[in-house]
Amino acid sequence: MAQLDQTLALAIKGYAWLPDLRREAGGSPVRMRVMGRPAVGICGTDATEFFYADGNLERHTALPHPVVSSLFGKGAVHTLDGEAHRARKALFLSLLLGDGIGEVAKLTGEAFDRAAESWRGGPPVSLFDESARAIANGVTRWTGVPVAEGEVDRLAADLVALVDGFATAGPRHWRALAARRRRERWLAGLMSKVRAQQLDAAPDSALAAVARFEDEDGLLDARTAAVEMLNIIRPTTAVAWFLAYAAHALDRQPRYREALREGDDEFTAAFAHEVRRFYPFAPFLGGRATRDLTFRGEAVPRGALVLLDVYGQNHDPALWPEPYAFRPERFAGRPIGEFELIPQGGGDPRTGHRCPGEKITVAVLGTLVQRLARLDYYVPPQDLSIDLSRIPARVASGFQLVVP
Repeated sequence: MAQLDQTLALAIKGYAWLPDLRREAGGSPVRMRVMGRPAVGICGTDATEFFYADGNLERHTALPHPVVSSLFGKGAVHTLDGEAHRARKALFLSLLLGDGIGEVAKLTGEAFDRAAESWRGGPPVSLFDESARAIANGVTRWTGVPVAEGEVDRLAADLVALVDGFATAGPRHWRALAARRRRERWLAGLMSKVRAQQLDAAPDSALAAVARFEDEDGLLDARTAAVEMLNIIRPTTAVAWFLAYAAHALDRQPRYREALREGDDEFTAAFAHEVRRFYPFAPFLGGRATRDLTFRGEAVPRGALVLLDVYGQNHDPALWPEPYAFRPERFAGRPIGEFELIPQGGGDPRTGHRCPGEKITVAVLGTLVQRLARLDYYVPPQDLSIDLSRIPARVASGFQLVVP
């Protein structure tokens, strides 16, 4: 029997699409077609291990053009495989898993504090928008990328557009493409100035590291260097989504505020993990089989798309008892297996495709969540719904708050 193409169903159902298909199949791998291609949907720790096993899948032919053109950029590390990927990713690992994690969290927290002071006695503000600005301020200071104070708002808006438009057609995607063109031109110009010694970049900064990075073909061209610089700056913007989700959780379960307010770092990390598990961000991840494979006794032919159900796994009752209950305590004192919690991929970021910026995400989110918990604010009437057909989903109102 011919397999139905699921592209329209994905667009309509969003995050529920792949979990629903898997549920109908009794949890077995699901065969389908997506954008005309044969595909199989999988989920579970064994699925994640299979997905990230060295040599099973390639990414550069699996990523849809709209995702590459808006979110990652042409020639980005995400589009590479094998030795080329390992060599390029070494640059990101040196920057994103080193001593700078605490510094970027500190700088972002300071920017958030300054912004919060300006909210006092004023009209409602969007936590989503304000945190995006604080993040843009903090991450550019940390990377050494010079941004004039008056330019931060425009940069933050462009970074949000890049993330918000990767999985859709129409206006959101067009805004993302326009933002990418602007920011690649800007960063390519900075790369050229650093190389020509017309711009002084601190030797230990990310800006200097990317500008001077060489692969087997020598220095990256200025545009590709700009793409990778943007791939260091942009991912932290996702914390704006997570902070609005954190506020959403605290609005419904204020009992968690006290431990956050007191600065309990262990609980804060658990809270950040639960936000990332419970709330929607990446619905699934994709790769293409490099050879004929077998998963759970099912044939996965060479060239087939393999879709790892991220949202489904993060709500799998076999892994997370009461998966649709928000319970940060589930992570208290619990080691997290590298194939269990996968909002930013699975496996070891040093050797595979898991996002190397995950630790920065958790650190920045934790810093901002503690500050939010200490902030005296009230929540005016607004639309706090989260539309799971929208990818990436977000709190509809951006979470408006008023600081007396």
